[in-house]
Amino acid sequence: MTPATKALDKAKINYTVHEYQHQAGSGAYGLEAAEKLNLDVACVFKTLVAEIDNHKLVVAIIPVDKKLNMKRLAKAAGSKKAAIASPEDVQRATGYVLGGVSPIGQKKRLATFIHDSAALLDQCYVSGGRRGFDIGLAPNDLRAITNGQLSNLID
Repeated sequence: MTPATKALDKAKINYTVHEYQHQAGSGAYGLEAAEKLNLDVACVFKTLVAEIDNHKLVVAIIPVDKKLNMKRLAKAAGSKKAAIASPEDVQRATGYVLGGVSPIGQKKRLATFIHDSAALLDQCYVSGGRRGFDIGLAPNDLRAITNGQLSNLID
């Protein structure tokens, strides 16, 4: 059990658990998850935390094989600039370590933006709250539990 699965259980949202052996030293956590779980990279999403104006943190959820467009995230968040948050700020705000940051069950509820490609899927996969642990759920349920807003966040 992680804070993410506890939050999903409490909200009575259906999800599936997908575990794999995380390889230490693997820097591309999301790509590793897609490969080890034998999933299409288009349906596996990574959770990124960024800092916008006034040191406010926001969450971006994008496909693991894509790069976050900071200008698009800033615009979606109603800000002028965005930059990836420091690992310390990420852990402090979410309660999760890098490579295991789930968009669900975070310590602080952060504004969340989900790449609009998720809406085209029946199922999407995000970190379940630790390295080597993903959860699958319907994109609408992801939006509901995170209060997420669909937005074009990549080039």
